[in-house]
Parts: sequence; structure tokens; C-alpha cells
Amino acid sequence: MNGAVPVEPVKKDENSRRGNWGNQIEFVLTSVGYAVGLGNVWRFPYLCYRNGGGAFMFPYFIMLVFCGIPLFFLELSFGQFTSLGCLGVWKVSPMFKGVGYGMMVVSTYIGIYYNVVICIAFYYFFMSMTNLLPWTYCNNPWNTPDCTGVMGTPRTNATFANVSAVVSGLTEIVNRTKRTSPSEEYWRNYVLNVSDGIGNFGEVRLPILGCLAVSWIVVFLCLIRGVKSSGKVVYFTATFPYVVLTILFIRGITLEGAISGIKYYLTPQWEKILDAKVWGDAASQIFYSLGCAWGGLITMASYNKFHNNCFRDSIIISVTNCGTSVYAGFVIFSILGFMANHLGVDVSEVADHGPGLAFVAYPEALTLLPISPLWSLLFFFMLILLGLGTQFCLLETLVTAVVDEIGTDWIMKNKTYVTLGVAIVGFLLGVPLTTQAGIYWLLLMDNYAASFSLVVVSCIMCICIMYVYGHKNYFKDVEMMLGFPPPLFFRICWRYVSPFIITFILIFTVIQYKPITYNDYVYPRWSLVIGFAMALSSVICIPIYALFKIAMSEGSTFLERLKNSVKPDPDWGPALQEHRKGRYATAGPESVEVCPLKEELKDEGKEKLKEKEMEKKDEMGLTIPGSNGSTLNPTPSA
Repeated sequence: MNGAVPVEPVKKDENSRRGNWGNQIEFVLTSVGYAVGLGNVWRFPYLCYRNGGGAFMFPYFIMLVFCGIPLFFLELSFGQFTSLGCLGVWKVSPMFKGVGYGMMVVSTYIGIYYNVVICIAFYYFFMSMTNLLPWTYCNNPWNTPDCTGVMGTPRTNATFANVSAVVSGLTEIVNRTKRTSPSEEYWRNYVLNVSDGIGNFGEVRLPILGCLAVSWIVVFLCLIRGVKSSGKVVYFTATFPYVVLTILFIRGITLEGAISGIKYYLTPQWEKILDAKVWGDAASQIFYSLGCAWGGLITMASYNKFHNNCFRDSIIISVTNCGTSVYAGFVIFSILGFMANHLGVDVSEVADHGPGLAFVAYPEALTLLPISPLWSLLFFFMLILLGLGTQFCLLETLVTAVVDEIGTDWIMKNKTYVTLGVAIVGFLLGVPLTTQAGIYWLLLMDNYAASFSLVVVSCIMCICIMYVYGHKNYFKDVEMMLGFPPPLFFRICWRYVSPFIITFILIFTVIQYKPITYNDYVYPRWSLVIGFAMALSSVICIPIYALFKIAMSEGSTFLERLKNSVKPDPDWGPALQEHRKGRYATAGPESVEVCPLKEELKDEGKEKLKEKEMEKKDEMGLTIPGSNGSTLNPTPSA
């Protein structure tokens, strides 16, 4: 098997110039690590209990089936067919290349602030290497007279004596008095040392800056050889979080009060199922959780072998992602239920989401456990791994886009330098987020830079592929690649259902919009303007590039230029010549022309009738793998 060791790595790769995954497990694990991120742990459980508990599961899985999985399959098949990243794939219709640039802008924003969150998790991880967690008591220099801890004073023993005093103190916290918990004061006054506003940057928090450097170094080293190195790392980073989740789950359900927390998480409130907001939250969570429109799915799939069954992969990864969200809810609410029981308050009073859950509520609950530093180490290590899995793909998306766009042999061989350059730039752009005003900017980017712009990008992508390039053309491309056409259900979703749901998400996002706040701090208007500018910066790429492409296209009239700008590039199609069969055999753009002339339509009338007959046959046997792999009609469709 390994007789020629030096030659084997080259022979392994179907695309020797660009490279492929070592095996399909690496792709699946990488995609799972990309889709399963911090939001699965700190957002979904909160949305679930807020929107009717178990009743929320119904719209959640409906949206998964009709929007999540179809969009996931669309992006995977799109990248795999051309073996190109989020910029190169738009050879399908060059006028829409601005969508690819929009994806790059979104990935840049997310990559900058996501690694800052990871670096804070690194900091908490390092601070947990102690006998006593520093946010356990209120006797530290950073604490205020308003602090009231769940553990009383340092002299309180592990039997939780004087619970009544603790409960009375926490009741004041719950009732929104001025009193605060030690974990919140540790977070605000020590870790972040938050300034009084977004415009007051103050000083750089050197411990956070150091952890940011560590985070970027780890990401760079894991991607130093592209998918060849990251594909090996994900065996650990994508699987170990499930080990930690299971350990925390087993520990959680053995605690007193855990069942009440889980009941609070799952008890259905069926009356809420008729609330449009519940469906909107379900659709939004599915869309954002799967990482659609970030460019990462297209990029990861571009390293697959041409005939890989990405249909199967899309279902496995999407279901795993959503299953992880549900599982994480048990882990979170079992511990929060224990904490609520210990304090004698309702679970809703200790539940939180986002950074508030990860760095305040959950760490405080962990202080109630014996050997609390151990559980804290496990929890933050899990957050680090969840974050890194997503960060790997965000960085690879940007690097692949740059390398594919330049496309020279030198840049292909020296991809490591591009990775290093992107990592350094990402680190420098993240430095302002390590200042005392960093948390304000981080939340601003999270709420605006990657919100409705993703929905717009995804919607335009669907329109381009299904209606500009042509759904029939794309269905044939998928059949050429997989050996069987997309199932009828996915054809319907791609053309009608998913775009409708995406539009619904966009409208819902606009209707539900509220200016961002952080605790009691209200963001000034000028900062909201910056937020909207970040959101628009990714969307504006689309019309700007479209106008540029139309202006640069051949033609004496605007309509001619428009037609030429949406016509597939001559290089559109499979990357390797051995896969360019059927209408791609001549590598000519005429074979996949989007808007045929009237004369051509007349000439092709008979062949279109044959095509319709073939489609009827296809729909009668849609899910038979391996059939009709080479029976493509070379005639274009309108």
C-alpha cells in the first residue's frame, strides 16, 4: 500500500494543485466544528425556554427541514462542483461575484470578534487553574459594597450553611436592585474593567491581549498546511466538546434541582406556537447556527473530491448541529436548575444567554459544586474548542478566497504566508476589542455586522443559482457530480420554500429590531450608525460589483452588457478536465448560456421536449444513487 511514500500524498489528492481532504471524515468533522459553535451552547437553550420550551422544538425542526438542510446542501454542492472558494464559484454568473465579496466581509467581521470571545475563554481557562475560583467570593479588590455572593463569606464551608442569608441576598439581585454577584463584578470590573461608554477606549487589557495572541497563534498553527493540518486537528477539536458536554451533563443531572431546570427548559407552552416571534426566532437560529452565507460551507466543500456525496453529508452535519443545540440545553439547564434550587428562586431568574451565560451565570453556578475549578476548566476548555472549530473555517475561507483569486503556482505553494498574513491582520484588528470599551464594540459587531446582511446574501445567492443561472442547469450539474439528481423535495425548497423563509427572516429581523443595549447602557446614535455601516458594507459589495461588471462587459447597449455579465464564465464547471463531460466537454460558455436567443430557442424546441420527458423520468426515481450519472442532455435550458 505504501510502497512509494514520497509520491503517495500527491496521488491521494484528486486535485493535486489545490489539494483535497485526507478523507471524508475530516470534511464532516470540520463542517460539524464549523456549524457547532458558541451559539449552540449560549443562545439556543435560552431561546428554547423563552419561546415555549418543548413547543419551540416544533418550529425549530420545521425550519431545519425546509430551510436549514436545503441551504446547507445548496452551498456544499455549489463549492464542491467547482472546487473553488466563495469568490471563484461566481464564475457561474460573474455579475454576482459581489456576493462572494460580501461573504468575505462577513467572515472578516465574525473572525475578528469571534477570536476575542475565544481569547476571553482562554483567560477564564487559565484563571481556573487554582484551588479557589477568583469569582467565588466578594472579598477581592475589584468587588464593590453592592456585591453579594452565593457562597456567603470565604469561611462558608462546602455544606452550604447559612443558605437563608444567601437566598435573601440573591433575592435582592433578582429583584434588580443595585446588588451584583461576584462573577458579574469579576467579569465587569476585573477581566474587562469596562469603561463608561463605547467612545471611551481607556487602556488595552494586557492579559486579554496576551490571550488574543495565543488564540491567533493556535489558529495559525492548526491551519499552517491548510486543510491538510486542520483536517487532523478536528479529530480532537470537533469531538472532545461532546465528551465535555457528556461529563457536565452527567454531573448536572445528579444535582438536586436539576430536574426542575430541565423541566423549565422543555415543558411545552403550546399557546406560544401561534406567536410569529417564536417562528422567527426558530428560523433565525437555524439560519445563523448552520453558518449559511458566511462562505465557510462553500470553502470547505471545495476541497472535497468531485463525486463525494455531499447530499448525505449535508443531512448528517445539519442534524448533528441541531442535536448538539438540544443536548447543550440539558447541560446548561441542569446546572442552572441546581443553582435556582440552591437559592430558592425560579429558574428564569438565573437563566441568561450570550456572554452573560458563558462568563457570568454558568461560572457562578459552578462555584457551588465541589471541586469547582475542575468543572470550570472543563467548561471553558469546551468553549475554546467550540470557538476554534468555527474560527478555523472563517480563516480558511478568507485565505482560500485570496489564493483562488490570485491563482498562480507561487501563491498555491506559499499558501502558508497568506495564512500568516491574514492571521496577523486579524490580530491587529482585534486589538481595539481588548480595550476597556472592547465589550461594547464586540456586541455591536455581533448584532449588526452579521445579522440581516447574511440573510440578504443568502437570498441573492438562491436567486442567482435558481433563476439567473437556471434551476435546470444546476440540477444537471448536481446529477453530473453525485450520479443522481437532487430529490424533488430539495428542488422545491431551493426554488420556492427556502427563499420564502429567508425573506420571512429578513422581514422578521426588521420588524423586531431594537437598538442594542448592554445591561443599562444605551448605545449612542453615532455608534448605531457605525453598526449599520458595518451591516451594509457586506451587502453594498453586491450592487457595486454588479455595476462594475456590467460596465466592463462587452456590448453596445446596456441589455447586451447585462446579458454578457450574467453569462457563465468559460472556466465555469468542474475544475479537472476528467470531470468536464457532457456540456462542459468543450469548456465553452455557450453550452451553459443563461439567456438563449429566440432563434436558438426555435432550433432547440424538439430537444426541450425530450428534456421534459427525461425530467418526468427523473422525478419518478429521484433517490436512486448512481443512476443517470452520464446521461446529461448537452442542450442548455432557459
